[in-house]
Amino acid sequence: MAQIGGEDSTLLCFAYNILTNLSTNSIDDMLAGESIEEDVEGTWQDVLGDRMEEIIDRKRSSEQGREKALAAYNYLLMAHYAYEEVENKLSELVPALLKSVKSDSSEKEASLALRAIALTLITAPSDSLYEMLEQTLKRIYTVSEHNTVKAAAIYTLAAAATYGGAGDSECEAIMDSFIEIIESDGNSIEAEDSGEVVTAAAEAWGFLATYAEDISESTEIAMEAFVEQLESSDPSVQIAVGENIALCYEKSYTPIESDEDGYANGKDAYVKRYEVYRQQDQLEHRLSEISKESARHIAKKDRKSLHQAFADILHGVEKPTLGPRYSEAIDQETDKPYGSRLKIRIHKSGSVTIDKWWKLHRLQGLRRILGGGFVRHYMDNEVVFETLPIMIEGH
Repeated sequence: MAQIGGEDSTLLCFAYNILTNLSTNSIDDMLAGESIEEDVEGTWQDVLGDRMEEIIDRKRSSEQGREKALAAYNYLLMAHYAYEEVENKLSELVPALLKSVKSDSSEKEASLALRAIALTLITAPSDSLYEMLEQTLKRIYTVSEHNTVKAAAIYTLAAAATYGGAGDSECEAIMDSFIEIIESDGNSIEAEDSGEVVTAAAEAWGFLATYAEDISESTEIAMEAFVEQLESSDPSVQIAVGENIALCYEKSYTPIESDEDGYANGKDAYVKRYEVYRQQDQLEHRLSEISKESARHIAKKDRKSLHQAFADILHGVEKPTLGPRYSEAIDQETDKPYGSRLKIRIHKSGSVTIDKWWKLHRLQGLRRILGGGFVRHYMDNEVVFETLPIMIEGH
C-alpha cells in the first residue's frame, strides 16, 4: 500500500489540516466562496487511488490513519471531478465507508466518513445504493452520542436519497421523519434542543422538497412545525425553517395551464393551487418582527443574517412567485424591475442568478456537500449542473 510521502505530502498535509482539525460546519466556512486550487499538479489521481485503497483495506489501519485517509479523500473529491476513479471502486468504497460509520468510530472519523459518502454519491451517482445506506444512516442519526454526527447523517441521508436511487415514496417518508425531528426540538432522536440537529433536519427537508412535484398534502403539518420553530433561540434554526416557509409558498403556485382562464393573456403567469397557512396575517407579522430583531442577546452578526434572511422570507410569503432577494425597484435603462439580486459567480466571466427559492435550497445543499469545490463541480460534473440547471450569464 502506498504511503503518504514525497511530493504527495504537501497536498495531503494541507487536506488533513483543513479537514481533521475543523468541525464539519467550519470546513464549509473555510472553503466557501472560493474554488479549491490544485496543490500538486498531475498527481492527484495517484494520491486519490492510494487513499481509496487505504479506506478499503482496513486490516492494518489505525483510527488516526483512517481519519487522514478520509480527510484526503474528501478534499480530493471536492477539488476534482473524479468520476472514473470513484466509479471503478464504488462497490468496495461504499461498504468500507459504512464501516467507519457503523463501528465504534471517533466523532471525527464518523463525520468524515458521512461526508465521504455524500461526496462519493454526487461524484458517481447510483440507482441502487440508497437501499444499502438507508438503515445505517437512520440508525446513526438516532443513536449516535454526538450531535455533529447526527446532523451529518441527516444531510447524508438526503444526499443518498437524491443521488442513490430513492423513490418518491421513500423521499416522502424521509421528509416526514425530518418533520418529526423539527417539531420535537430534536427529542425524537435524543438530540434535545440541539440547534445543529434541528437545522440539519430543516435544511435537508427543504432540499428534498425541491424534488417533490406536489407537497400540498404534507404542507399543513410541515408549516406548523416551521412556524413553531420561528421562536427558536438559534438563528440558524430560524433561518432554515423560514426559508422552508418561503419554499412552501412558492410551491403552492404553478404555471397556468393552456386550458385555464387567462392563459392566452399570460402564458408566463402562475396560479395559486392551495392554501399554505391559515393564519397568514399573523405569520407575516412574526416574519416582519424577526426581520427587525434588535435583542441584545443576539450577536451582531446573527442579527444581520436574520434581518437579511427574513426580509427576503417575508417578501417570499407576500409574493411567492418572485423568488429570493427580489428588487422591485425600476431599472431606468429597461424600465423593468431589477428582479433577483442574488447572483453566484461561477468563473471569472460569468454568474448564475438564483431567482427561485427552490434554486436557493439546491445551491445550499450542493455547497454543504462540495464546500469550496462547488464551482469546479458545477463546471465539470453533469450531476451537479442537473441539480441546479441554470445557464451561466456572461458579464
